Amino acid sequence: MHPLQCVLQVQRSLGWGPLASVSWLSLRMCRAHSSLSSTMCPSPERQEDGARKDFSSRLAAGPTFQHFLKSASAPQEKLSSEVEDPPPYLMMDELLGRQRKVYLETYGCQMNVNDTEIAWSILQKSGYLRTSNLQEADVILLVTCSIREKAEQTIWNRLHQLKALKTRRPRSRVPLRIGILGCMAERLKEEILNREKMVDILAGPDAYRDLPRLLAVAESGQQAANVLLSLDETYADVMPVQTSASATSAFVSIMRGCDNMCSYCIVPFTRGRERSRPIASILEEVKKLSEQGLKEVTLLGQNVNSFRDNSEVQFNSAVPTNLSRGFTTNYKTKQGGLRFAHLLDQVSRVDPEMRIRFTSPHPKDFPDEVLQLIHERDNICKQIHLPAQSGSSRVLEAMRRGPFPFVLYCRYSREAYVELVHHIRESIPGVSLSSDFIAGFCGETEEDHVQTVSLLREVQYNMGFLFAYSMRQKTRAYHRLKDDVPEEVKLRRLEELITIFREEATKANQTSVGCTQLVLVEGLSKRSATDLCGRNDGNLKVIFPDAEMEDVNNPGLRVRAQPGDYVLVKITSASSQTLRGHVLCRTTLRDSSAYC
Repeated sequence: MHPLQCVLQVQRSLGWGPLASVSWLSLRMCRAHSSLSSTMCPSPERQEDGARKDFSSRLAAGPTFQHFLKSASAPQEKLSSEVEDPPPYLMMDELLGRQRKVYLETYGCQMNVNDTEIAWSILQKSGYLRTSNLQEADVILLVTCSIREKAEQTIWNRLHQLKALKTRRPRSRVPLRIGILGCMAERLKEEILNREKMVDILAGPDAYRDLPRLLAVAESGQQAANVLLSLDETYADVMPVQTSASATSAFVSIMRGCDNMCSYCIVPFTRGRERSRPIASILEEVKKLSEQGLKEVTLLGQNVNSFRDNSEVQFNSAVPTNLSRGFTTNYKTKQGGLRFAHLLDQVSRVDPEMRIRFTSPHPKDFPDEVLQLIHERDNICKQIHLPAQSGSSRVLEAMRRGPFPFVLYCRYSREAYVELVHHIRESIPGVSLSSDFIAGFCGETEEDHVQTVSLLREVQYNMGFLFAYSMRQKTRAYHRLKDDVPEEVKLRRLEELITIFREEATKANQTSVGCTQLVLVEGLSKRSATDLCGRNDGNLKVIFPDAEMEDVNNPGLRVRAQPGDYVLVKITSASSQTLRGHVLCRTTLRDSSAYC
């Protein structure tokens, strides 16, 4: 068994969370194995440093594996105000940043944007400073994505660029440290350390609390890694730091991980099993964002609408889970806990002037109570992301798309999906729909592709995210299926899907022409200094001239829209991705219902 797997097994058997003691165990065991020890030797220029020798001696004299087995006890809930003792081989002051400057780069999904804010919050409390200037950074951290091969290749290319920066580092400055965070660190683990000797630290998505320790170890000239997945880490007590003063919106992570195990997806292997934050901590974060003046929050999760808060015992009765009509799961149905509808209800009550969105949901988790709540609340956006992935039931079966009835009943899964689309549109008039599609999945035939094309035409999505299939190691598809669709065929099919999507999205968006829509202003348009841009309820970008307008709440007052303002815009034209119009007035979310 690999040493990291051994550590993870010990962690689970003892009920440990991602604490410093477990991280110490992973470090000690990794140093004892040739797979990592060859990459964890001190750099030559530091061998004579007395402080480093002292560190190494303390490290060697640290606790052993047996120490942790003997001292293991049942895990206790940790209060956010508690301060952990440093690992036995580090002094407290060695965990401090000493005002070293950190440069953070984010790649991939919205969860990584939120993870960047979490990582920075942890480092800031340890005394690090943040910089937007790469040249003055003492620490460079890349928050990475592994969803497709192209995403990882982007990181390898970036590391090649940073290697020159590290090589040219003046000896008069502290050594530059480079770290890989997130899903790529979790998927590749020591392969990164072996392939790129210039990488100093690795931290998986559940190890951000350990960043100060990892950086302290790196200061001794050694590489350090913590890629342990947790069954309970949600960072509920870590308040993400909003770094943009002009931001109008924010992401709020409500749950982590995924249990669906779709055959193409790497997420369960890089982010672990599903676990949800306590509702109280989510509401506290949303309230603070409201107090900061933000006008929109997006609730985040890999399977956001499967949220289940089991932290309050009185709600853990065996109440069955309601799913979308005609849908099932490929795992045993869970029971009890406070579900997504309850959370959505509570979040929407925090601030009636704050828009609420959520992503990324799963089609199976849209029971009627969720749809009814979206319809009733003015500040819950009438926009739903409904990932289909394919229009062919045969391909969907190969993908193990659990919500579809073929799992148990071998019925035509596409019918259930289309029925859900109709039900959503009946329940929420004017709803905007978006979806994900994969072109060229294992075994996909031309007939399967044609069925996906026809689904795009039938549903007529407002937005879409379409990609060619990229096989990922560890997934079920990697072990059970053959990536047998040639690359050129994948790209041709992808281009066809994109073309059809744009045609149908243009038709769908043109129905807004002549209508008045509420738009949350984000700032200047990227293409014109005389235009402003914002997003409507359906999350479509709206462009309009920067002109004076009336303020509905202050009759006679002429104003110009600012980021964070709600304005009414009459739509004059539409494309597959953008609406254009002219501004009518500044208003509030509650008052806008009389005009839209």
